[in-house]
Amino acid sequence: MAAVSDDGNLFAALRAGFPGDLDAIAIQTIGGTESHAYTWRDLDAGSAMMANLLQALDLEPGTRVAVQVEKSVEALMLYLAVLRAGFVYLPLNTAYRAAEIEYFVGNAEPGVMVCSSTYFAEVSTIAFKAGCQNVFTLNTDRTGTLLDRAQHHPAAQEPVEVDADTLAAILYTSGTTGRSKGAMLSHGNLLSNARVLKDYWGWVPGDVLIHTLPIFHVHGLFVATHGALLNGSRMLWLAKFDPKVVVEHLPEATVFMGVPTLYVRLLAEPGLTREACRTMRLFISGSAPLLIDTFNAFRERTGHTILERYGMSETAMLTSNPYRESEGERRGGTVGFALPGVGLRICDDSGAAVPQGAVGNIQVTGPNVFKGYWRMPERTREEFTADGWFKTGDVGRFDADGYLTIVGRSKDLIISGGYNVYPAEVEGYLNELPGVAESAVVGVPHRDLGEGVIAVVTARPGMTLDPQRLVAELKTRIAGFKVPKHLFIVDELPRNTMGKVQKNLLREQHRDLFGATR
Repeated sequence: MAAVSDDGNLFAALRAGFPGDLDAIAIQTIGGTESHAYTWRDLDAGSAMMANLLQALDLEPGTRVAVQVEKSVEALMLYLAVLRAGFVYLPLNTAYRAAEIEYFVGNAEPGVMVCSSTYFAEVSTIAFKAGCQNVFTLNTDRTGTLLDRAQHHPAAQEPVEVDADTLAAILYTSGTTGRSKGAMLSHGNLLSNARVLKDYWGWVPGDVLIHTLPIFHVHGLFVATHGALLNGSRMLWLAKFDPKVVVEHLPEATVFMGVPTLYVRLLAEPGLTREACRTMRLFISGSAPLLIDTFNAFRERTGHTILERYGMSETAMLTSNPYRESEGERRGGTVGFALPGVGLRICDDSGAAVPQGAVGNIQVTGPNVFKGYWRMPERTREEFTADGWFKTGDVGRFDADGYLTIVGRSKDLIISGGYNVYPAEVEGYLNELPGVAESAVVGVPHRDLGEGVIAVVTARPGMTLDPQRLVAELKTRIAGFKVPKHLFIVDELPRNTMGKVQKNLLREQHRDLFGATR
């Protein structure tokens, strides 16, 4: 197969960033009971064997490969394999339950499904029912049928030639009404963003990233790993975030990326000191609003000012506070400026630009903006303006110096611990439970999670509801991070004259529930 330009296949560009010494350590796992070192040659060979396995299945171009496995280096190799084989990667949150998986598989119709051995019986039943004939297992202890099959394939593979507009990944992001929708991201979308961030965040030779994030969403999979791979930087790899382990290894690292919850937990560690952070170059926060108290406390304790940025599943990263002092200060409570190549504007509901300082709808454009929603052409058209700008659904304002502040979410999104929770989806499951007449789900300030999910529920006539039983039943149907932390039973929900539930009143009523303020 012909060689491919690094402006085409994303893997080829990432591979070009590998160092000359392929036997140097690329990823060192830390924490847990076993530590394991992977070289750059291991990443190249392992992903090549998996790519060859996928190609041997005679799949159609554009076939989706759905993956729901726990975090491991082999799972990262699988992602790279899908890219280099020219297929479409479909990561699924490991907390999703059967009903959610059934929807995603039915909607995306993957040709390959990879899951942990623990859930093989359940997932394979769903996959086979949807017409997916290739189901493999992959576990965190380097076992599973995927690795068993891949080891029989060559450790070299030429990346499939694709152009920048070829679909690379589908990320499912829930909507405020109805079911989740799949954001289609191309090789060009992801590569353009990775290159911009490499420069804007000052990646340099010798950087070492502590990787503690999950790899089923933008932050951990694209922003963190793409940055390290493109720069040829070693990663210290935690399967799950452990603040003690992170603090212990900070002197070996230079870059850390996390959601606000992780910074709160780091601050709870006595060992987090300026001395522990002596080699660190950059701390980055995103995926949820960072409380100003956390921002200030971290700077006071460590001497480092956290860099906040803003992105979405549909766009990868859009804005960032400055890295270099010459470009401005890092301001707590803001997400900085539009990244190079990104267009960003704030408009009123009619589409007209609002004055500086006024609140309005955030719209964006650029090479990083997705191609649309999977099999939802009408929804895609609705989410773009006539002149091609994407309506983020977020609400914000510019200050006098051009810094962007996100002040709300017009689409009612809740971000809890860095995970997106859409009220309409949770309400749909709640309303299906016996005895429930109606529900309203909102997010309120939470010192650890950023926002805590709560639900307010009314009962059907003559029925008595038990909040604990409702929560317990909900836990069997949806991912844990979507389950309300508190559930209240009320006689009726507050409504306006048009009959719409006034969620703002519910947020205000319960805003002090978790003892956090914003």
